Amino acid sequence: MSTPEAAAAAADPAIAELTDQIAKLGVSIAEAKQAKKPKEEWDPLLKEMLALKVEYKAKTGQEYGPNKEEKKPKGNDSQEASDKNKEKRAKKAAEKAAKEEKKRKQREERERIQREKLEKLKSAANEDWSHVFGDAPMIQSATKSEEGVNRWTRIEALSKEMEGKKVLVRGFLHTARGVGKGAFVLIRSSLYTVQCVAFESKDIPSAMIKYMNGVPVESIVDVYGTLTVPANPVEGATQSEVEVQVEKFHCVHKATAAMPFQMEDACRPDLVKETDVGAYDHEANASAEGGRVGQETRLDHRWIDLRTPANQSIFRVQSMVCTLFREYLLSQNFMEIHTPKLLSGASEGGADVFTLDYFGKPACLSMSPQLHKQMAAACGGFERVFEIGPVFRAENSNTRRHLCEFTGLDLEMAIVEHYDEVLDVLGDLFVYIFDGLTEKCGQEIQRVKEQHGFEDLKYLKKTLKIDYATGCKLLREAGVDQGDYDDLSTENEKKLGDIVREKYDTDFFIMDKYPLDVRPFYTMPDPNNPKLSNSYDVFIRGQEILSGAQRVHEPELIEERARAWGIEVETIASYVDSFRNGALPHGGGGIGLERVVMLYLGLPNIRKSSMFPRDPRRISP
Repeated sequence: MSTPEAAAAAADPAIAELTDQIAKLGVSIAEAKQAKKPKEEWDPLLKEMLALKVEYKAKTGQEYGPNKEEKKPKGNDSQEASDKNKEKRAKKAAEKAAKEEKKRKQREERERIQREKLEKLKSAANEDWSHVFGDAPMIQSATKSEEGVNRWTRIEALSKEMEGKKVLVRGFLHTARGVGKGAFVLIRSSLYTVQCVAFESKDIPSAMIKYMNGVPVESIVDVYGTLTVPANPVEGATQSEVEVQVEKFHCVHKATAAMPFQMEDACRPDLVKETDVGAYDHEANASAEGGRVGQETRLDHRWIDLRTPANQSIFRVQSMVCTLFREYLLSQNFMEIHTPKLLSGASEGGADVFTLDYFGKPACLSMSPQLHKQMAAACGGFERVFEIGPVFRAENSNTRRHLCEFTGLDLEMAIVEHYDEVLDVLGDLFVYIFDGLTEKCGQEIQRVKEQHGFEDLKYLKKTLKIDYATGCKLLREAGVDQGDYDDLSTENEKKLGDIVREKYDTDFFIMDKYPLDVRPFYTMPDPNNPKLSNSYDVFIRGQEILSGAQRVHEPELIEERARAWGIEVETIASYVDSFRNGALPHGGGGIGLERVVMLYLGLPNIRKSSMFPRDPRRISP
């Protein structure tokens, strides 16, 4: 111990105990580092030691540790600035230590509650009421009842028309509340919840009430009882017109780990409407105000976050988008295909690809099925094809609308005389999807609104189409600097969406005739203006969700356009060669599934519409 610590310890026993604790923690940390143990094991010790050092300084007025050589004063002004900096650092250190201490206490409190619940369960299980309540045997598919799955009733099917019927339901234990000699539990399955009630009686022992109130939340339980209709609707339950009078209560699988956040916090409505454009700050989104759960914390424990009604609804809507996409295209004589995701070169000739070693040869993950769907539709003779599959982009873009892996909804089709044939299919396709979501996902859409409020999407039955020059003109009329041949920024796209909504009463539109210089090499040039192209984008709420074009099907023109882009023709030889044996004129487009769902539901962040998002800083869980 250094001389200042020794002097302070001799003067005050409390200081002696404090310095001894700091020294022991220092030894433990040093030993852990020497043993090369993971930081997760000794980091809590480090935080505890730092907090003790702050406490030591508060009590002694001195820093813990050996004396440092005092710097010569450079003058009164310099000394005052130095003192202020020390005060700021000390204040920040104290605030940080206080936050860490608060987190530690909260963690310990959660663990204490969990231990108490487990102790209650152990105590209640000692009585021989296993046929009425308790931990069910592990389900290992050892036996099978004659009724099978029909023994259970889905919570969503419970209604007042079933009053008096015996039911068996299974779900997550959402909440448990003890009232006198009774227990009120809320059971949740997907989007639906039902209240189950039990009171001590000759058939319901007090141990069962204790057991029900002691089972950890989010455990999986089976509840058997009689369905009744309460005098007043049950608040907080989707099946508000009924409740289950419990006769048997068994825990199928117990949640033994402390919850990283409470489900009721994860279900709280948004305080404010976030912006859906711009940069995404991972650190700033690690926590949230007002008892809510930060986005990064949610994603770290996504398997729990997915249980919220809003998230259950988001991904049911996402599933329905795929179903409707497939339904419509199949009805229009399209065929579903599956293209490779391992490529020998960069698809679209781009550089933002994930590279890998393919048995000693360089390869990459596909950033688009573009070239293969062209080969299938135009060269392979399938004429109309579509695909639903993963797309990979190695773009270091930390924004609210970009991902490194997303699901692509791609289509490609032969055309007879004009690429408007593709636009007609696209317009009708999206109207079919929007109509279908309204018809089939009304309840899910409502559940999303309850947590992430948004306005219903406005769209026209006959999809609005404008050309790029018109879009630029509308922006200029609104005071925005936008040239007819300049690329649209994200901000200007968003502004154009607002203008179109105000002028045409729609959030959904198509814009074509983009400048040739901002489109991929395989895009067909406009025959009337060499600066333009036969390309198009589709927008929802001012953000692009599809990019497409008529493709070049003449090999010589493909090579010419590739060279203009600085692409070595040899690297795309197999692609070019596929058009040398006859190719149908064709066009198509690629849609980002997660972005469609994000914008349709008015979500502020694409990570909310990706089940397990992958961005430049996240590759788990």
